[in-house]
Amino acid sequence: MDHYENNWQHLSDELKWIDLLLYIHILKSRMAQQGYDEGTSIDLMSLDEFRGLVITDEEIDGLFSEQISTEPPEIQHLMGLLMSLEADIRKRLETSIRRGIPLSFAHLSELFCLSDFEKRVILLCLAPELERKYERIYAYLQNDVTQKKPTVELALSLFCAAQDDRLAAMSAFSYRSSLLRFGFVQIDNGLQEGTGSLLSRPLGLDARILDFILGFDAIDERISSFAEMVAPRITWDQVWIPENVKEKMLLVTRKYMEHVQEADRKPIYMLHGDYGTGKREAAEALCRDTGINLLVCNMSAMLDGPATFADLVILLFREAILQNAAVYLDGFEYLVGSEKSTIYISSLFKAFEALSPLTFLDSKADWEPTSEFEDHLFMNIIFPVPDYEVRKNWWNSLLRSSNCHVSPEVNIDELASNFRISGGQIRDAIAKARNMAIWRDPDNGQMEMADLNLACRAKSNQNLRHLALKLEPKYLWDDIVLPAERISQLQEICRHAEYRHIVYGNWGFDRKLSYGKGVNALFSGPAGTGKTMAAEVIANELQRDIYKIDLSQVVSKYIGETEKNLHRIFQEAYGSNAILFFDEADALFGKRSEVKDAHDRYANIEIAYLLQKMEEYDGITILATNLRKNIDEAFTRRMQFIVEFPFPDEEMRRRIWSIIFPKEMPISEEVNLDVLAERFRLSGGNIKNIALAGAFCAAGDGGVVQMTHLIHAVRREYQKLGRTWDDSTAIQENP
Repeated sequence: MDHYENNWQHLSDELKWIDLLLYIHILKSRMAQQGYDEGTSIDLMSLDEFRGLVITDEEIDGLFSEQISTEPPEIQHLMGLLMSLEADIRKRLETSIRRGIPLSFAHLSELFCLSDFEKRVILLCLAPELERKYERIYAYLQNDVTQKKPTVELALSLFCAAQDDRLAAMSAFSYRSSLLRFGFVQIDNGLQEGTGSLLSRPLGLDARILDFILGFDAIDERISSFAEMVAPRITWDQVWIPENVKEKMLLVTRKYMEHVQEADRKPIYMLHGDYGTGKREAAEALCRDTGINLLVCNMSAMLDGPATFADLVILLFREAILQNAAVYLDGFEYLVGSEKSTIYISSLFKAFEALSPLTFLDSKADWEPTSEFEDHLFMNIIFPVPDYEVRKNWWNSLLRSSNCHVSPEVNIDELASNFRISGGQIRDAIAKARNMAIWRDPDNGQMEMADLNLACRAKSNQNLRHLALKLEPKYLWDDIVLPAERISQLQEICRHAEYRHIVYGNWGFDRKLSYGKGVNALFSGPAGTGKTMAAEVIANELQRDIYKIDLSQVVSKYIGETEKNLHRIFQEAYGSNAILFFDEADALFGKRSEVKDAHDRYANIEIAYLLQKMEEYDGITILATNLRKNIDEAFTRRMQFIVEFPFPDEEMRRRIWSIIFPKEMPISEEVNLDVLAERFRLSGGNIKNIALAGAFCAAGDGGVVQMTHLIHAVRREYQKLGRTWDDSTAIQENP
C-alpha cells in the first residue's frame, strides 16, 4: 500500500523503525565490548557482560524476535532494513498528506515545525507509553534496571552518528527549544534539584501530547478548569454590530491567517464592552467564517490555576494550535488589574509571538497596549450597549426563538425603552421570565409583561443593591396628596420616561443628543411632605426599581473617594434605568463655595462630578432636599423638573387623614377627621406616624380606634417635634 489509511498504521511503522534502531544500537554496543567488527556475526549466548542483571541478553533478544531474520543477526542487513523502512515511511506519509488523510504525529510535526531529531526524541518517549517492553529495553541499554525512561544521552547516542551532530543536537534540550518550550517532553531532575548532568536526565512525553498523537481531542486537564473548546455556530446575522466592523474584522483576519507561518504581524482583537454586548458572538462568527475553533479562557479562574501563570499560558496557546483554534481571553480586565499585571502580560506577549495566529481579549474596560505589541495587529473594537432600535430587534428575535408562550399584551417597545440592557442580558431576562411563568402556571406558562419587567430588573442591576437601599414601592397616585399642579409635574416625569423610545428612537432625537437624555428632578419641601412617597409613586407607575442613596456611604473625607462611590452607583444603575433617589441631597450638594483651600476646591469637584454623572445617566435621578435655598443655582438651572412640596393646608390635611387608615382598621364613629385636620397643623409624615401610633394604642385598648387614641398619639408626636401642648384644649401653639 502506498499510503496510510489511519493513524495507527503510521505509528506502527514508526515504532518498527525505532525497534530496528534500538536493536542495531544494542548489537553495536556488544560488538564494541567484545571487539567484533560490524560485519561479523555474533554468538548471543557467549556474552557475559550483562550476566547477573535482572534483564538478560536472552530476554532482550526475545523482545526483538521480529527483527532477527538471520542467525546470528548481521548489522549490515539490519541497517539496510532500517534505511528501506525510513524511505517507505516518508513516501507513504507524502501520499497520505496529499490525500488529506489525518495523521496526528505528522500533523504535530508540521504545526510546530519540528526537526527530524525532535520528532525522533518524541517517538523515543512515545514507545514506552504504547508498549511496556521498551521500559526493559531502555533499562538494559542504560545498564540500570531502575532507569525505564530514555535519557538525553540515549537519545543522542541513537540519533547522532558523529560527535559534532551530538553537540548540535544538545540544543534541543535547552529551555528555548521547541521540545521543552512548548512542553512536548519533560526532563526529570532526579530526586534532588540539579543533581546529575543533563545527559543522565530521563525524558518523558507530556500527557496531552500523548493524547494528541493517539487522536484524542479532549483539552489538557491542566487547563480544563478555566478553559473550554467551542465549535462556533454563531453567524454574523446574529451579531448586532455595524456591518463595516464585521467586514473589516473578516478581511483583516483572512488576510493575515492565510500566511500565518510567515506573518510577522498576528491579529489581536481587543473587544471591550459590558456583559452581553456581543463580543463573544462576534468572535464566534469570525472563527466560523475562518473555519477554526474558539478556545475560551476564563481569566479570573486562570489566575488561580494549578500551575504558574507562564506555564498555563503555554499550555493554553499550545492547545489552541493543536485544535486549530483562536484563543479568547474572557475577563481580561482581571489580568490588567492584578498586582503582577506586567509579568502576566509579558507571558502573554511571548505566547502571542510563538503560538497565537489569532487572539481575542475580552474586557469590560478599555485598555491600550505598551510598545511591546507594536509589531502586532492590535485592533481595539468597542461594543457599546445597543441603542433602542437594536434592543428592539433583540427582543423580537429572542422572544421568537424562545419556544415559549408570550402574552399578546407584551409591549416590546416599552421593554426596549425602559431597560437599556445588552443582548446577553435580554436573553437571560427572557429565560428567567419563562421560568417564572412556568412556576406560576405549569400548564400554560405564558409570559406576561409583569414577568418580563421583573426579570429585566433582576438581570440589570444585580450589584446596585450592595451600594444603595432598594425601596419596595407601595404607593399609588391615590395615596399622595398634593396640589393638582404638583401632581401634573409628577405625571410629566412619568411621560418623559414612558415615551422616550418615541422621542429618542422613532423621532431621531437620539442622534441629536450625546448626553442629557435621562430625567433629572429636584424635589424640595419640608420633611414629611411626600417627597419619598412621590418617588415611589413614579417607580410604581413605571414599574422600575428605585434605590435610595445613603449619603453616609457616598460622601468620604478622603479626596477622590466620593467620586468613586458615585461612579459605582451610576455604573450599576446604568443598564437597568433604575430610579436613583438621593434623599436630603443638600447635605452633599449645597452651594458651591469660594475656593479658599484645597478642601473647597475638591468639594466643588465632587459637585461638578455629580452633575456630569446625572447628565450621562439615561434613567431617572431624583434629588430631595428640605431646604431648596441651600441648593446652588447652577443645579436648579440644569434640572429638568423642580417640584415644590408645600406644607399641607387644612384641606390637604383633611384628605391625608381620610386616606391614611387602611380599610380593614376598625374606627369609631366619634373620630372627627375635620377636627384633626383643623386643629393640628402637621405634615403628611407626621399624620402617618400619628395614625400608626393610634392604631397600636387601640389594639391594646378595646380594638377600635377612638378619638382619645389619636389625641394621645398627637401629643406624643408634638413631644418629638418640640412643640407646646395644651391639655385642656389639645390645641397647639403656632409653630
